[in-house]
This record gives sequence, structure tokens and C-alpha cells, in this order.
Amino acid sequence: MAVADHSTVHHLADLGSWPAGGPSLAVIGHPVAHSLSPAIHNAALAALAAAEPSFRSWRYHKFDLAAEELATALPRFHAAGFAGLNVTVPHKEAVRQLVEEADALVRATGAANTLLRTATGWRAANTDGGGLVDALRAEFGIGLAGQPVILLGAGGAARAAAVQCLREGAAAVWIGNRGAGRLEALLAALAPLAGPIPVRGFALDQPPAGLPGGAVVINATSLGLRPTDPAPVELARLPSPGWVYEMIYNPPVTALLRQAAALGRPAANGRSMLVHQGARSLSLWTGRTVPVDVMNRAAQTALAALHP
Repeated sequence: MAVADHSTVHHLADLGSWPAGGPSLAVIGHPVAHSLSPAIHNAALAALAAAEPSFRSWRYHKFDLAAEELATALPRFHAAGFAGLNVTVPHKEAVRQLVEEADALVRATGAANTLLRTATGWRAANTDGGGLVDALRAEFGIGLAGQPVILLGAGGAARAAAVQCLREGAAAVWIGNRGAGRLEALLAALAPLAGPIPVRGFALDQPPAGLPGGAVVINATSLGLRPTDPAPVELARLPSPGWVYEMIYNPPVTALLRQAAALGRPAANGRSMLVHQGARSLSLWTGRTVPVDVMNRAAQTALAALHP
């Protein structure tokens, strides 16, 4: 397998002259230059190719697409022979309206992060929730079943996490957010899915006394993406968190993770979720069990290069 260029960012115009050859894969977003997905997926494809030569021609790329280009781009990807796409911000929700089929998780979350080629178009899937479950098992050796969860944020990432918590049978889900409107909308969307599981909301700057101790705390906000960002909540104001999972992986240490370390709580960043959701996507595209260990090492290497 030839060495892939993980830094090249493609655009919509490139699809008009896309070279024929082996199946292509890509992540689409805006912006997308920072994405580590090509390095991670191409490492896994190289490992697959060592065992099955048919994978030697597979390559994974990244495309920067503005919101107004998405509807035009999807049929062009199909015409160019792409086997699958990962979808990242800001397209996860918009792409739902542009595909022929969607799985149950996409219907429940209203968002997709994976597109699979069909004969006539695309089928949408969402591997984010499953990737979170895999990451919690890998980092802490725990599942979500029977666990109280405190989820920070009410955007698309939080909704995927909340739906997965309900599907896994969490003991209770508390969702904190800065803005009341988005929080109320998420709670209303989750109500038909919750069944007997209590789902409650709270303001991040005013954590209520009724929050559970020993909870899995999951940050699904964007606070932490910049080194100067504060933590989304003061962990010391929560009743003794059991574990702290930070979905952000770059930078590798956020204010929330520093607070967790100061409190002596088990904590991890989102690299493992990035790897495991990617592994689930690649398995859907290839029909193979993919080498998660290879993907994890590639992610570590890529992040180390960014933070020497």
C-alpha cells in the first residue's frame, strides 16, 4: 500500500476529476484540516491489506465542504465511486435529510456520522454512541448499564451520548447545559425514548443538590477545544464523580481533566472514542473486523506530533 498523504485537504471541485482505481473513503466537514481520521484509517487499511491484498488500493481522504455544498457533493461522491464517508461538524444533522436510508440510531439522534454506499445513494449510520461505549470499556472497564450519568452539553454530541445511555440502560441521565432552550428541546426529544429511566436537566452554573454520586461524567460540550477554555462545570461542585470522560482529544489535557486529576478521579480524553467510532465505521465499510490497536497507535502518533 502506497504511503498516503494525510495532510491534503480536498474540495468539491476535486470530485469532478477524481481518479479511477480502488475504493475511496473520506471524512467531510467544515473545517476539516485538523482531522486525524486519514492517518488513523489509512493505518488500519494498511494492516488489512497485509492480510488481504484487495485492500491495497483503498484510501481515506478528507474533504472540506461548506454547508451549501453538501447536497451537491453527496451524489458526486457516489459517482466518483466512494465506498463510504464519515461526517463531522457541521453536517451531521443536515446529511440526515439527504440520504435514502437511515438506521435506528440516526432516526433516534437526528444525526449521522457514517454514510455507506448503496446501489443508488447512501445509507446513514451513527457510530458515535457505540464508540463512546467502547471507549468507556477500554478506559475504565465499565459499561453504561445501571450507571448514573451526568452529561454536559445539549448539542448533537450530547444527544448521541444520551440516546446511547438510554439504549444501554443507564440508571439515570442528568443533562447540564448553559442555555435553557436547547436543554429543554433535548429533554423533550429524549422523553419518548426514556421509558423508566429518569432523565433530568440542570444549569451548568448551578448544579442541583440532587445529582447522583459515583456518576459517569461525560463532557459533550465544546469547552476545552481552546487551551484557554474553562471547564464546563466545576467538578468539585458535583457529588464525588466516579469517572470523567472528556470527548475532546485535542488538546489532550483540558481544564476539566485537570480538575479530575486534582480530585483524584479516573479520567480520560476522547482519543479512545475517536478511535472506536472510527473502527465501527471502517468495519461497516469493509465488512471486516478492523485492528483497533493499530488505529489507536496511529492516533497516539498523530497527536504526539501536534503536542511534542
